[in-house]
Amino acid sequence: MSVIGSVLLAVLILLVMITVHEFGHYLAGKALKFKIDEFSIGFGPKLFKHTSKRTGEVFAVRALPLGGFCAFGGEDEEDDSPDAFNNKAPWKRIIVLVAGPLMNYLTALLLIIIALFSFGQMCYKIGSVAPPPEGSDSTQYIEYSLREGDIILKAEGKNIYLTTDAMSALSGKKAGDVVQITVLRGGEEQTVGVMLRADCDFKSSQEVQKLWRAIGVGTYGVTSGEGEEQTTTYYFDLGVQSVRFGFFTTIGHSFQYSWRIAGTIFKVLGELLTGHLGLNAMGGPITTIKLTSQIASQSAQNFFEIAAYIGVNLAVFNLLPIPSLDGSKIIFCLIEWIFRKPVPRKVEAVIHAVGFVAILAFAILVDILQFV
Repeated sequence: MSVIGSVLLAVLILLVMITVHEFGHYLAGKALKFKIDEFSIGFGPKLFKHTSKRTGEVFAVRALPLGGFCAFGGEDEEDDSPDAFNNKAPWKRIIVLVAGPLMNYLTALLLIIIALFSFGQMCYKIGSVAPPPEGSDSTQYIEYSLREGDIILKAEGKNIYLTTDAMSALSGKKAGDVVQITVLRGGEEQTVGVMLRADCDFKSSQEVQKLWRAIGVGTYGVTSGEGEEQTTTYYFDLGVQSVRFGFFTTIGHSFQYSWRIAGTIFKVLGELLTGHLGLNAMGGPITTIKLTSQIASQSAQNFFEIAAYIGVNLAVFNLLPIPSLDGSKIIFCLIEWIFRKPVPRKVEAVIHAVGFVAILAFAILVDILQFV
């Protein structure tokens, strides 16, 4: 039952974020007097339907809770009404298209603010420190080192929210370099010099182990099996602890955290395009629900964090210029606005249809790769 509950929690997060996205389109459409045919939560057969007597708009809840849509009149078909989607000015259509991702981002930002004020900011805590490298001058490494119980706040003056932040701050540094790391030690904030124990030549955002090895995080072993089949797996002795900051600092950190999440998405996409990250590092709907259920069910803080992460992901992803996504539709609107003439509607419809199929196929492929 706990597994089912966790999965339902993940589906709820995805459904709410998609509904919020479509509601952003709806609000902007209403404000700019677009013709709206239906606002629906979910896909498939209708479980509940209400038709507005004043506007004729249909509000529906459908059977499959894995999406939703805001259907504008004249978006996918010819419509002579001046309020039809494609008959509105390009700049108005752009506002409506941007409103969905913007709503996702604002919702995610609100969740981050709630999480940071309610629980504090999750920071990495050092469980133990690794011994100096063999054959090195141990005195220097002991002097310039983190300590057990240190809570990492910054690296080279850069606030740390995600591992990618620390990797970015230390990228290019060499073993033996002394870097400045700000920690919470004994309840006091201190900036200490740390001598790196390995090169920080990160090729992808997945090379987190290289980061912890470089700053001297200790390891512990977990032994499994018996006899000749006995194996020991080593893990970095690192934990997470929530740290509270003042009001204005928390507000500032909330905005920064949301931007860092968005930056991570672009970083991962760049690594995919350059081949530094394989497709097996990605996940489709099944993988997303699986990971979301695992994280969201751990604590209320994790629930807010993963919901915010998904919200920012949806905002950024939908603004990418990929056919069938809002970003691609914005490009078509800009073309019409600049050249005073739209791309033939049938051509645009085919491009979006092909894009939708490609996205669906890609999502299925990356999910399959998780199990191969």
